[in-house]
Amino acid sequence: MCGRYYADGQTAKEVERLVKRTERGFSPRPAGDVYPSGLAEVIYADRGQLTAGSMKWGFGPYEKRGLLINARAESVTEKSAFRDSIRHRRCVIPARWFYEWNRAKEKASFLEPEGGTLYMAGCYREFDGQNCFVILTTCANPSVAGVHNRMPLLLESRELEEWIFDNEKLEYFLGKMPKGLERKMEYEQQTLVFPQ
Repeated sequence: MCGRYYADGQTAKEVERLVKRTERGFSPRPAGDVYPSGLAEVIYADRGQLTAGSMKWGFGPYEKRGLLINARAESVTEKSAFRDSIRHRRCVIPARWFYEWNRAKEKASFLEPEGGTLYMAGCYREFDGQNCFVILTTCANPSVAGVHNRMPLLLESRELEEWIFDNEKLEYFLGKMPKGLERKMEYEQQTLVFPQ
């Protein structure tokens, strides 16, 4: 599962390099962590071109399931909440890194080994008058599996247009195993106080 990620100025510059258009009034968000239900930069198709814009992270909230922030790549084409979006409205969510927590609640950051941008596959739809996206997840590769059993479905920069525009390659991408990532563990410092 992917429940938080980080984007910064380098991410925004990479988005500007890749897209042909930006939606009216769009401006990159400040550097920092991106949380579910927040606005985030997304690359999607508009009038046949890669376009950058802001969307809310998560479908819903639904009465029984709350906010849906991830969709499993293995079953996304079968689930009614995602079926239409994955076929007609795919997107890419750029990030510098994403976080996962292990069972001991220790946070790990996963980033591209050369320090580049990560491109997470997603799909979107309109909900209450606003475009909202989910991040697709897949089984964790060996670089993530020691922390969590799921991870975002990652794309290479050269694959973005095919992911967004080419319906015939959808199954290929949904079955793709992401490349290895660098892992950084973050441990919280604890202070012991002894009674005097």
